[in-house]
Amino acid sequence: MAKFEWADAVVVITGASGDLGRHLCTAMLERGARLAVMDLDAATVTAQAESYGDATRTRGWAADVRDMAQITDAMNAAAEHFGRLDLVIANAGVASLEPVATQSDASFVRTIDVNLNGVFRTFQAGLPHVRKSGGHLLAIASMASFVNSPMQGAYTASKAGVLALCNALRLEVRHLGVTVGSIHPTFFKTPLADQLLDNSAGRRLYDDNTGLFKLTTVEDVVAATMKAITRRSQKAVIPRHNLPITWMPELTRKLTDRVMFGPRKVADAMEKL
Repeated sequence: MAKFEWADAVVVITGASGDLGRHLCTAMLERGARLAVMDLDAATVTAQAESYGDATRTRGWAADVRDMAQITDAMNAAAEHFGRLDLVIANAGVASLEPVATQSDASFVRTIDVNLNGVFRTFQAGLPHVRKSGGHLLAIASMASFVNSPMQGAYTASKAGVLALCNALRLEVRHLGVTVGSIHPTFFKTPLADQLLDNSAGRRLYDDNTGLFKLTTVEDVVAATMKAITRRSQKAVIPRHNLPITWMPELTRKLTDRVMFGPRKVADAMEKL
């Protein structure tokens, strides 16, 4: 598979106004990409796009990933404005620290709807355009895709679901020349991490951890993400010393993909829908 070419590539990123979203936007612009920045507030994404200084290369759209019609309209508008879409990054996300026994239904549903359903909606809305360009779909997931921590049942369920969704979708679109990847960082310095570690229960669980959940930096996450996109990697884990934790489920999945879901078999099945 050819590497992803950044020069003049058109990128859509949801959750663009968050800390990681802004850092990724800067890195992609430095590589020569054109950006459709999307987030909840129209004024915020418009100001963000304008702050990059070249209106021909960046534009903002309000898009709530909980609303299929809204994300589809924004994706179509971005494709019409720039002429194509080459990379769609599902970056919008929320988190909370709540035991299953006391978490409200509304809180659980919101987390799943943003973190998992939102990735589905973003990918489904972007896929018709990315298919035309032979592009790449990327989800920002978490180490929580592999390690299911207490008091984050909704969050870990959503991120495990994102990994599964990416793995399934990859099989569906590989014969089209479309690639799919996911990014799995541990905690890094963001308002979401601050919110978790400002909580006494969160500090007890994570603040003294020097291994799996040791804080990394947003710069490391951005660098690994950019490398993964360029290589069209299926998965990136940050920091890399966490990779062994992911190997067993990955080995099982790859064996299943090879033995049970060959490319022609999946393509034939898709045609019968």
